[in-house]
Amino acid sequence: MKIVLGLIVMLAIILPVDGQQLKSPSEFLGYPLGSYFSRHHQVHDYFKELEKAAEKNVKLQEYGKTEENRSLFLVYISSEENISNLESIRKSHADLNGKETVAVVWLSYNVHGNESSGTEAAMQTAYDLITKRSDLLKNTVVILDPCINPDGRDRYVNWYNQQKNKKPNSDLGTVEHQEPWPGGRPNHYLFDLNRDWAWLTQKETQQRISVYNQWLPHVHVDFHEQGINNPYYFAPAAEPFHEVITDWQRDFQSQVGKNNAKYFDKEGWFYFTKEIFDLLYPSYGDTYPTYNGAIGMTYEQGGSTQGGLSVINREGAELKLKDRIEHHNTSGIATVEACSQHYKMLIDEFKKFCEIKQFNYNSYVIGGNSEKIRLLTQLLDAHQIEYSYGNGQQVKGFDFNKNGNGTITATSNHLIVSTDQKKGTLVNVLFEPKTKLSDSLTYDITAWSLPYAYGVEALASKTLVKGTKRAPEKINNSILEGAYAYIVEWNSMIDAQFLADLLQQGIKVRYAEFKFTLKDKKFNPGTLIIARGDNSVDYASTLMAIANKYQIVLTPTMSGMVDSGKDFGSSSVKLVKTPRVALLTGDGMSSLNVGEVWHFFEEKLNYPISLIDVNIISANQLDKYTALIVPEGWASVLYDSETHETIREWVAKGGKLLALGSAVGYFTDQNGYALKTKSSEPKEENEASRHEHAHIAYDKIEREELKKIITGAIFKCKVEQSNPLAFGYDSDYFTLKLSADAYEWLENGGNVMYLDDKAELVAGFAGMEAIKNQPNTLVLGQYEIGQGKVVYMVDNPLFRGFWTAGHLMFVNAIFLNN
Repeated sequence: MKIVLGLIVMLAIILPVDGQQLKSPSEFLGYPLGSYFSRHHQVHDYFKELEKAAEKNVKLQEYGKTEENRSLFLVYISSEENISNLESIRKSHADLNGKETVAVVWLSYNVHGNESSGTEAAMQTAYDLITKRSDLLKNTVVILDPCINPDGRDRYVNWYNQQKNKKPNSDLGTVEHQEPWPGGRPNHYLFDLNRDWAWLTQKETQQRISVYNQWLPHVHVDFHEQGINNPYYFAPAAEPFHEVITDWQRDFQSQVGKNNAKYFDKEGWFYFTKEIFDLLYPSYGDTYPTYNGAIGMTYEQGGSTQGGLSVINREGAELKLKDRIEHHNTSGIATVEACSQHYKMLIDEFKKFCEIKQFNYNSYVIGGNSEKIRLLTQLLDAHQIEYSYGNGQQVKGFDFNKNGNGTITATSNHLIVSTDQKKGTLVNVLFEPKTKLSDSLTYDITAWSLPYAYGVEALASKTLVKGTKRAPEKINNSILEGAYAYIVEWNSMIDAQFLADLLQQGIKVRYAEFKFTLKDKKFNPGTLIIARGDNSVDYASTLMAIANKYQIVLTPTMSGMVDSGKDFGSSSVKLVKTPRVALLTGDGMSSLNVGEVWHFFEEKLNYPISLIDVNIISANQLDKYTALIVPEGWASVLYDSETHETIREWVAKGGKLLALGSAVGYFTDQNGYALKTKSSEPKEENEASRHEHAHIAYDKIEREELKKIITGAIFKCKVEQSNPLAFGYDSDYFTLKLSADAYEWLENGGNVMYLDDKAELVAGFAGMEAIKNQPNTLVLGQYEIGQGKVVYMVDNPLFRGFWTAGHLMFVNAIFLNN
């Protein structure tokens, strides 16, 4: 007996990790994987147990927390030798020092919380790599992010586990397949994290990118789910591919796809490739890695919010959670296998990708307001994009504002971002004025250039412009004894943050409705004035602290009399009233747009906002607030005549109503709101034209519809600068138009931003018929009702939180439009 026991102990010591020593997900969780949705803490606990039981092959790294304080973590899986040398492997890859010996494969799961099979599959994939496919780990380091969006996933999982029947009910009509608003897809702030890779507006993304950029893997796979009636999708992707994507990246996608297909074919599983999911928009989990040198791919399993544990699809087939897990697990292992087989090529081609390339434009010279440039550099720093400052050289190239050729003198205040760096391809994609489309049928917006998005002046040069490195100058304001007031120019979101902070600290602020001159310096409308006469004796110390916090330049003055314009005691120098803001939310509203507004107030402005349910809105409730924001959506209650009357009466008493994007439609062609839809109906067609439109081939219908739509294109619009809604803006503004909706100019004025008869399309795709209907239409306007105002923002200025050029108009509408 002793001999047998001794043999068992000896075998336990010399045998590699296997199922006896290491618990499978099902063994650890206490239920068969796929029979129950695992909560995030259970998944986290499993991977901690995995690290403990297989410490030579597994390393756990916590890289952050979500808004709801759930852990964000990565799991590194490889051979014992690779795990023990993980940091040197990372450094060799990052430095491209020629010592790389392994491919780095990053697998991300559950960026959309209710696409919930991914996280379950991540556990099984980790277990199988260690116990069954350890042969793949000699020349690969696999990095798993088991759940990118824990807050959204637990929102879905907790709801589903509460609603599910004792036995899985596959009837699509049951409650467990009807997820309520807002759903688990988005994160805490209701953002789609899969659209945030480039813009970094969300806490989860910011923390993840910090680690991602330390590794810059050779391959990145983003695991998703799609509708229950779809099978499985894997690479190669659909057109359009961005033109910077290399032949190798395209080719290896196909190689991975063929390897996946081999295993799916063996099981008889249905799948498709080369459809729907393109590689263009830069902020996805496949494109952002691709523009950083990886083979970026999206995998989509049928299921998502309606999948539950079991569901019958429209073909009468049963789709089970355990099947979805198996499919994701199979494609994950197959992908690692393909990378292991071609690891040397992955290493070599990544090096080639990082070499200096020639693009159509090779340098971008950025000028304009210093605060806007500072905001842009914060994004560049997060992406580890290098930049410098001008030396006084003259540069010729494409002028973004002119939409044509121009010349600029690059002073020390001009930012220079060039492509002669490791991140050169990403620079090209994010800054290029016009993205080339190989196919106009795309999955997302088609224009995003950062100079337009940040509202800065820019010139794109075909030559490399060399600049000088320098540290930013630190602003340190100090109290001027006896100062009558301190003046702050109104130009950017940093000024808006400064104002919001002052108001919450009880400091009173005024703004000038008209331009004025003081000591030969010109100040534009919107300029803030913080006067001693409005505030307590010791206000100045608080003011200095807040100004230095935001690096705001304060201009002190000893008098309230100006050289030209209106003195500070004029009725046109208005007191900023501290607004009480409400946001409509709930079933029928766009969760994404609700999230954009909510996040804007809490994270961008750090200013309180109340979320009220649109379906129980009342007059007494509205009377608590000075501003009401109506986000996009399809709430039937907002088409109700009684609701309209309630809102109209509240506005007439002095309320401010802001309608964003498609929410403008709630107040269109309604009695008392003045806004009219511009008809897109074509003029009388001749017989030949009617005949042509009546006989469109079936396979051409989808493309025929493209003529009528706008898929995220940039238009140049005019600005009526004297209106408070436009304070801080130049005479032109570049708007990101997200739909073909068109509205007539307001008859009584109030057209603050608008398209003229040219309706100049600057970048992105817009269909021919949609373009024809855009001339002489409204972009931003206001209409007075009694003592209040309705503000129409036809193009949502808070879209995905990244179009920062539009943020100030939103602040103007809330704070300065009195």
